[in-house]
Formats: sequence, structure tokens, C-alpha cells
Amino acid sequence: MRLLFTTAPLGGQFFPMVPLAWAARVAGHDVLVATTERFAPVVLRSGLPVVSWGDPPGFVDLVADQPAASQDTVLARRRAHGRAFGRIAADCLPGARSVVAAWKPDVVISERAEFAGPLAAAALDVPRVSFHWGVAPLAEYAPEVAAQLGGDDVLAGLPEPMETLNPWPRRMRLPYAAGHRGIRAVAYNGDARVPDWLLGEPPRRRICVTFGTLLPRMAALGLRDVVAPLLARLALLDAELCVAADDDVLAQWPELAEHAVHIGRLPMAQLLRTCDLVVNHGGQGTVLTALEAGCPQLVLPHIDDQFDNADAVVRAGAGLSLALDEITPERVTSRCRTLLEDDPGGGRSASSAGRTFTAAAGRVSDEIAGQLSPVEIVDLLGKLVG
Repeated sequence: MRLLFTTAPLGGQFFPMVPLAWAARVAGHDVLVATTERFAPVVLRSGLPVVSWGDPPGFVDLVADQPAASQDTVLARRRAHGRAFGRIAADCLPGARSVVAAWKPDVVISERAEFAGPLAAAALDVPRVSFHWGVAPLAEYAPEVAAQLGGDDVLAGLPEPMETLNPWPRRMRLPYAAGHRGIRAVAYNGDARVPDWLLGEPPRRRICVTFGTLLPRMAALGLRDVVAPLLARLALLDAELCVAADDDVLAQWPELAEHAVHIGRLPMAQLLRTCDLVVNHGGQGTVLTALEAGCPQLVLPHIDDQFDNADAVVRAGAGLSLALDEITPERVTSRCRTLLEDDPGGGRSASSAGRTFTAAAGRVSDEIAGQLSPVEIVDLLGKLVG
């Protein structure tokens, strides 16, 4: 079986599909990833073969002129991001048709923000699968994408995917996703190494702070003005602070290192299994990795599906969140204290009795582990394709 994976040029969209692509390769199937020229090196670092089918501007460049984040700009940002994904798809569509025609895949597996692949698959009568990261339906994307591609009827004519894969446990999905096929979330860390200090038990309670790979690069969000005073306040808690951020972000924000015990590009799957709490932006990769690890969360959403992901965490009892206009160092520290004090024993090794948030996160973790594995999904796709 030939499987063509297609992705927009963002790690948060591509990384969740990597375990499925590798499961297919290990099972002996042919796998190819198609993306933009700028993002191809990220795919190569995953060890998967990649073809570039276009060279549009980068996503961050396309959304750079947006206003600072506020509750009033949430929907406007979603529409702007839809336009960006539409522009990327429009630039890549000719190349997508050429790749699908030349490589002749048996199935095209596209993450939900990548539209050139599904359109090329439909044009050449190739069955497709949608990989549905995130809780939100993101209905604001479709009209903006369609406008970039030439009109509303462009997407309206797409055949339904033969499967929609969803890594979120059923209890956290919204009603529109009830029919999605669950796939076990398996964290992929990119090229982050496991440092030796992660191999043993932490000396005291541990808090991870991360805002992902995208938000720190979106200057209009003003994160730099928030994060440094936030870390200074969190340092007053009796806990070890770990700040997960890329090297280029840290080079621009040297003040972040002042209060962190560990800082840098850290492997989230291994790190969060040792943490009592993770403060994060609500990106689906970080949220799902924390849920898989059974780690409570404080979610501080800023854009797109992050708000829905935060709401899902709160509904499941696995953490707390703050609205955009509530995010201050004082409020964040107060919520962190609430989450940490939920543990009467003062550490992850303590009994879970009475640990409300940790117990809830553990239940979600068990549900994630019970979904079909990537290996089982590959077997299912083989039967569907025939």
C-alpha cells in the first residue's frame, strides 16, 4: 500500500501524524510526506521521505500583520489563519496534482489544515483520510480557504473522507466529532534529546512552562512582555521550573533563563511524565502529550483551537484555564498553587487519593491508551483500501 501524508508547514499539524507514518513504514508499506519547500527539512528530521510540492510564504509571514491578541480578535484571527492556509494550498495545488499523478498513492492522509492534498486526491479519484488534530471544528477556516482557491464550491464538492482520525479521547470531543475514528495519541518530540537529568526522579515538585513553537514567533501576541514576569512569579513557588522553548526563541529572550532550573528544547513526552503541572498555551500537541502523561495543566490559550482545547481540559477535570484578559503573573501563580495543592503529598509519587486534577488526568490518560494504536489504524486502512 502507498500512503501519501500531506501537511501544512507547521510542526503542530505534522507531528501528530509521524507515529502513524512510521507504523506504516514498519509494516512494510510505502510512505511519502508532501509539504512545502521551507518545511521539508522538519519532515526530514523525522526520518520520513519527503517531497516538496510548492514554495509559498511561511505561515508566520502570512499572519505577521495581525493585531495583538484580545478576546475581540479571536474570530478575526481564525479567519486570517484560514486565509493563510488557503494561500498555501493555492500555491501548492499544481504541485499536489503532479505528485499524486506521478506517485499514484492508494490513499492520501491529510491533516485538517492542509487542503491541496484532498483536492488533488479528489481530482484523481484517490481515497482520502482526514487527520483531525484539535477539538474545535474551526468552521471559520473553510470560507477563507475557499476564497483563496477560487470560490465556495471548491471545497463543497470534495468527497467525504473514508475515515476521519481523531487522537482526542471520546469524552473530550465535541458532538460534531462523535463519528470520528479514535487513534491513540503517541507523542513525537521532533529532534529534542533526552537529557540525563530526566532519567531519575525529580528532587522536588516540577513545573513545565511552554508556549509551543508557533506563538513565540508571532510578535504581535506580545508574549515576551508576559512570560518573563510570569516566570519570576512562578519561581516563588516551591517547585522546579522547566522552560521548554526552541533555541532561536531563547536567543531572543535571554531573560527567560533567569528563573528556570532547566531550559531549552526539551522532549515533552519524557518531561511531562516527571512533572506535577504544565503551564501551556493550549496547543493540541502539548495538551495531548500532557493528557497522555496524566499531568494536570493550566492552559493559557491565545489563538484558534487553543480555546476549545482549554475548555476540553477543564470539562474533563484535568486542569484549569484563564481567559486572555485574565492572564497576569498573579492569577497564573494562584491557579498553579491551586493545582499543586490538589496534591496533599507534595509530589507525583504521593498517593492519588484526593488528588482531583491528577486523578482526572489519569482517567483521560487511560482512555487515550485504550484507543486504536497507529499499527491497528494502518491495518484498518489496508482493509478499507483493499
